[in-house]
Parts: sequence; structure tokens; C-alpha cells
Amino acid sequence: MPYHLASTAWSPRRVLQERTAHCLEGAIFAAAALRVLGYPPLLLDLEAVQDTDHVLAIYREHGHWGAIGKSNFSGLRFRAPVYRTLRELALSYFEGYVNLRGDRTLRAYSRPVNLARFDHTRPGWETSDGDLWFVAEHLASVPHTRLLPRALERRLARVDRRSLAAGLVGFRQK
Repeated sequence: MPYHLASTAWSPRRVLQERTAHCLEGAIFAAAALRVLGYPPLLLDLEAVQDTDHVLAIYREHGHWGAIGKSNFSGLRFRAPVYRTLRELALSYFEGYVNLRGDRTLRAYSRPVNLARFDHTRPGWETSDGDLWFVAEHLASVPHTRLLPRALERRLARVDRRSLAAGLVGFRQK
């Protein structure tokens, strides 16, 4: 499914109709698909500085966390369920989480948000034709846990040009 650049928050139904999604929409779509497979529909927000946040659908198998993400950056997508904690899972995105200047920008992660909390909405979040901005707003409001001490953040080096180029494979610009 191609990535699209837009200020939208489509439901899984709308993503199927349009056949395209960005990060938030892809994560919500993946959470709905995981729910069909018997997993709770969980999202995790990765918070950045000088960059956009990233949203993942997360799942747990045999006590280990995995994730599904839709991103314009190649390194911010799928993770196999091999991470013991959500912190480990979030840190697995650290190297690939860079802005176009090559700055390492990942700073924090949220607690999991179960989209079942929105099942009461009419029409439901999975089948609505409207935007789901209430999901994005809720993700922004939940507590986030810092990944790095501030002193360490100040010492971070930019990624090299080759690593940045690798992360941009398939990148779409406005």
C-alpha cells in the first residue's frame, strides 16, 4: 500500500477505499487487522524532536513485543516479536529515526493505547467514513517515557550520508 502525504486521519475502512495510508492511518489499519487475528488493537506513539511523531500497531506473542508501522522512512516499519519490553521495542527504532538533516530525533514512547476504548463511537473507529482525529489527540495526551537522559541527547551525532540515504529508500516528498 503506497504512502501518502496528507493531513488526514482515515479509518481502516477509508484506507481500504483509498488504497493508501500514512503513519497514523497505517497503524490504525494494522491494529484493526491484528484485532481480526485475535490480538487487542494496540497503538504505541513514538515522540520526536525536530521531526514528526511515529505511530505503531503493537502486538505481543509468547511474552515478546512486535510492531507494524507505515513510514516514509524504510527503517521505521515492521519489527518481529522479539522484544521483552516496550522500551526495547522503542529503542529498536532509534537508529532509523532521523530527520532529513540526519539528526537522531527519537526521544520518548507512550504507554500502549487500546483502541477498544473507542468502540462506543458511532460509527465505530474501524468503519467510520470520517477522520479519526480523536485517536491522534488521545495518543498525544497519554504519558510518554523518555528514552535517553538529556546529557546523552546533547552528545548525539548525526547519521552519516549513506545511512541517511538508506533510510530514504522509497521516500516520498511533498
